Amino acid sequence: MPNFFKSFFSGKSEDPENEKQKTAKKNFEIFKYDGMRAQRMGRADYAIQCFTEALALQEDFETMGYLAQVYTQTGALDEARKLLERMTEKEPEHTSTFLMLANICYMQEDYPAMAEATKKAIDIEEGNAMAHYLLGKAENGQNDDIMCIAHLTKAIVLKDDFTEARLLRAEALIKMRQYKEAMEDIEAILAQDADDESALLLRGKVKEATGAEADAEADYRYVTELNPFNEQAFLYLGQLYIVQKKLNEAIELFDEAIELNPNFAQAYHERGRAKLLNGDKDGSVEDMKKGLELNPKEVQELNGQYGNQPGGSSTNILGL
Repeated sequence: MPNFFKSFFSGKSEDPENEKQKTAKKNFEIFKYDGMRAQRMGRADYAIQCFTEALALQEDFETMGYLAQVYTQTGALDEARKLLERMTEKEPEHTSTFLMLANICYMQEDYPAMAEATKKAIDIEEGNAMAHYLLGKAENGQNDDIMCIAHLTKAIVLKDDFTEARLLRAEALIKMRQYKEAMEDIEAILAQDADDESALLLRGKVKEATGAEADAEADYRYVTELNPFNEQAFLYLGQLYIVQKKLNEAIELFDEAIELNPNFAQAYHERGRAKLLNGDKDGSVEDMKKGLELNPKEVQELNGQYGNQPGGSSTNILGL
């Protein structure tokens, strides 16, 4: 009885464990919402600290998702991937988690893992157009054009105005020299938006491949006028000018592309190719080395493959 009155009048709980849990819950909520505010304000470092502190108190699925977002935004892809993998184990019925994981795998160029994540998303939600699109991207990354097109077609059936899926399917079709089919996707996009830059560049590539160089040049030129910051348009126009033996003009266009993006490996490669054809061997070697330094995966080796042909690089058409 004395203990009852002491507890009643003092207002103290008889259950210290319950009080501890209440305090932990309160602190969790403080850390979580401080992290959300920090994320909105662009304070990624503080957001990571807050979310980490919150998760140390309670492994909350939503908070894990917020932390994965911040990790992704700051380029901490390994941490984001580990967290998303934990999330898929914790609540394996969420399609969105597998799609987030697939995007991380894409950024890491781990295409088999990307395909695995998207297939799990499709198992949960067969009618998810984004899941089929991402699986198409994964197959594209593994150079399986047939399966890439199959999954992109599924995505487009589910979402007819899926521009990104149509662009990637058109690119895959161009790689397979199926220009008529590629143009159907390109024209469908341009019917919705006549100034879609990516579609115009792809149309230029089809025109160039089918011998309509003047039409290709017009498309590339138009994109540079629409958007003077589109370095890809300057690159394509420069590549076309190499074919036409307008080497000085080509070099100027590659200069423009590099000025817009000083880390544009393919532009260095193509400028080096133009310089070599123009008799500037030293300048060519310098550009080739720079291109290889920036991106050894996407720039061809200096192995004599600098004939007067467009698109000498093994990169895909839109850099997707």
